[in-house]
Order: sequence, then C-alpha cells, then structure tokens
Amino acid sequence: MAAIYFKEEIPMRRLITTIASVVLAMGVIGVPVAWAGSPHFVSNTVTATRTDNTLLIQGKEAGLGDEAEVNIVVSATAECINKGEKHPKAANKESISKEGTFPVQNGKANFELTLTASFKPECAPPMTVVFSDVTVEDVTNGISKSLGSF
Repeated sequence: MAAIYFKEEIPMRRLITTIASVVLAMGVIGVPVAWAGSPHFVSNTVTATRTDNTLLIQGKEAGLGDEAEVNIVVSATAECINKGEKHPKAANKESISKEGTFPVQNGKANFELTLTASFKPECAPPMTVVFSDVTVEDVTNGISKSLGSF
C-alpha cells in the first residue's frame, strides 16, 4: 500500500511545481508592464515667459508609456501691480487657467499653453501684470509642477 500512496504523491508534486512555475512566470511577465510608465516633467523644459498681460507656458513630459495623449492644465493668479509693487484694486486680480490635450509620441509629449489676463478697468502703464502661483498639471497622470511668479 505504501507504493500506491507514493505513486499518487508524485503527480501532486508535479501539479504544485507546475502551478508555482506558472505563477512565477506571470509575475515576471507582468513586472515590465508596471515599469513602462513613469510620468514626469523633463527638468528645465517647463518654462514661462510673460509679455505684457500674456503668459506663455511651454514644456515637455516624458515617461508616458503607451498613452495616446495627456491633458495639461495651467493655472495662475493675475494681478495688476503699480510702481510701488502694490495691488491697488481688488477688481484687478483674477484666477485664470487654460487646458489642452497633447499627443504622446514615443512616451513623450510637448505642450504649449497661453494665459491672457483681461482686467476691467484695464491694467495700463505704469502698472504691469504679474502672474503668481503659476502651476502646470498633467491631470491624466496626477502630477504637477509649480513655477512661481512672473
């Protein structure tokens, strides 16, 4: 009887070994997929340039894996500032934002968005427009970058 028990035990060992091998193989195959995307803004490529009451934001994002596109949102606070670096009227301050969808090619996306402040009353010289709390966000991947003031 011991021989019969031994013969039944061998197929069970093979079954357990086979299952363990399949689970291990699935883990090895699945790991590279998890590492494929690591979204981030490429250092020193996200810039802001102010001209009068307009702010141009340009940049590049990488590590996007096989995504087709990304949705970028730029937000800021625009204020009309006088020569004494003071904000004279509450009406001359506004929160503005702009968003756009940009294609991903080879795991990278270039983007460009323009914010324009429009005040009533107008922000006329000698006063100037200052953009503060400028933030760029990839809402598709949940990452953001703060750019400061311009």
